[in-house]
Amino acid sequence: MTRVVYVNGQYTPYAQAGIHAEDRGFQFGDAVYEVMEVKAGQLVDETRHMARLDRSLKELRIAPPMTLAAWSRVLRETVRRNRVHDGLVYLQVSRGARPRDFLFPGPDVRPTVVCVARSASKAKADAQAEKGIAVITQPDIRWGRCDIKTVMLLPASLAKETAKAQGAKEAWFVDDDGFVTEGASSNAWIIDKDGRLITRKTDAHILPGITRQVVLDMIEKEKLELVIRPFTVAEAKAAREAFITSATNHVMPVVSIDGAPVGNGAPGLLAQKLRNGYYLSAEISSH
Repeated sequence: MTRVVYVNGQYTPYAQAGIHAEDRGFQFGDAVYEVMEVKAGQLVDETRHMARLDRSLKELRIAPPMTLAAWSRVLRETVRRNRVHDGLVYLQVSRGARPRDFLFPGPDVRPTVVCVARSASKAKADAQAEKGIAVITQPDIRWGRCDIKTVMLLPASLAKETAKAQGAKEAWFVDDDGFVTEGASSNAWIIDKDGRLITRKTDAHILPGITRQVVLDMIEKEKLELVIRPFTVAEAKAAREAFITSATNHVMPVVSIDGAPVGNGAPGLLAQKLRNGYYLSAEISSH
């Protein structure tokens, strides 16, 4: 349960937290965000998340509203005030509020900053990983700069609702050439019959996932074979294993795609190994 929300310098009771009616994040989706895991009260992969936030702000030409040290204080204080031991902290920055206009406001308009923290059950996620998840595929109708972590998430929301209606947990977007780009809120991976891990390269079509990078570090450390290239839905269905990566899922095995079993229809051994070793490679900071 969220008790307190940080909004523009103030820690406000959850029920009273709000932003201006003409905030550009609300009216234009003109905002970026990050989601970080909290483990035992500590932030996971903070450095990488904040570097990605800084890049997103620069790509949208939003001036950073505070220093890294200030971000760090806000994140930790929000976690502390909400008594989050294990869970998530969400940080959002919009260009700010001004009378509605497609053109960007001047430098006198301050960005809007919101930070929310809430508890989540790690045991529940672990139980899900033991069973694996089902995914469906959907045409990729998103904008052309998916590498920027913006709040323009309506296509992802629609895809997840469709997945839920079909008894699945996640949706994989598929481009016009038939290749999987990524999940609605995750990066997509397969393991082929020869044990090679395959995932798409980071470009404008996918988000450079922080958990994805941690897994890439693990693959290098374990000297596993990696192939960076797109893969088709047919390849995914014929794969030995499949999984997704995200801050909320870590490494989550995929056991079916569009109703077809992946491998033997159970979580794969390599995906489970990567999940179990995740915290050995992730950065966990308490300062």
